[in-house]
Amino acid sequence: MTPIAATAAATEAVSTNPAPQVVGYPSLFLLVLLGALVPIVPTGALVSSAAAVALHHPRPALPTLLVFLLATAAAFLGDALLYWLGRRGVRSRGGSRWLDRMHQQVAPERLARARARLAAGSITVLLVSRLVPAGRIPVMLACLLARMPMRAYLRADLPAALAWAATYQLLGMLGGALFPHPWQGVLAALALTLLMAAAPPVWRRLRRHPRERRDRRDRRRAGDPAPAKFN
Repeated sequence: MTPIAATAAATEAVSTNPAPQVVGYPSLFLLVLLGALVPIVPTGALVSSAAAVALHHPRPALPTLLVFLLATAAAFLGDALLYWLGRRGVRSRGGSRWLDRMHQQVAPERLARARARLAAGSITVLLVSRLVPAGRIPVMLACLLARMPMRAYLRADLPAALAWAATYQLLGMLGGALFPHPWQGVLAALALTLLMAAAPPVWRRLRRHPRERRDRRDRRRAGDPAPAKFN
């Protein structure tokens, strides 16, 4: 699903017309749930767009609260279902399709970092994994491979789902407050969501370049030849 399709679904979900609301709110829940199971639906953009539209409702308090509650519940339930499916694969000798799919989505170095943080007792990695773009699956897979009990995982995942929903809700409300028309607020919310998604990779790249320069400088001082580059 593209961000434009997410915008359309969000607009329908919190429309001021009572008829679309009957279908729209369940659609919002189902789309976020689907995005938790199959991470191809831009759930963050969906929630922020819905929040932006809700802010332009004649009585915004109830639609805004509903967007937050539905997003939190769907994200938490989706995580619980995916973790349960992954645990079945870990326990089975032949694995499972869901576990194999999670392995395919995670780069080995990201999985290694997540496992190292869990081994160091850093439970906060579960709390922030949902806020980092593409950070949820590596941490979930690390928890599965560490055979973390489902109850322990869900205890940490609940505040993570709350924080995730609140973050994207605030982005949507900020976008909605900047402009007088709902569609303008939705576009602003989408822009803020994309900016949030792009920030961590850019920050990691900026941090990596100075470290690489220091490594090259240290090699020159030590008299070691730089590693050869192959085309």
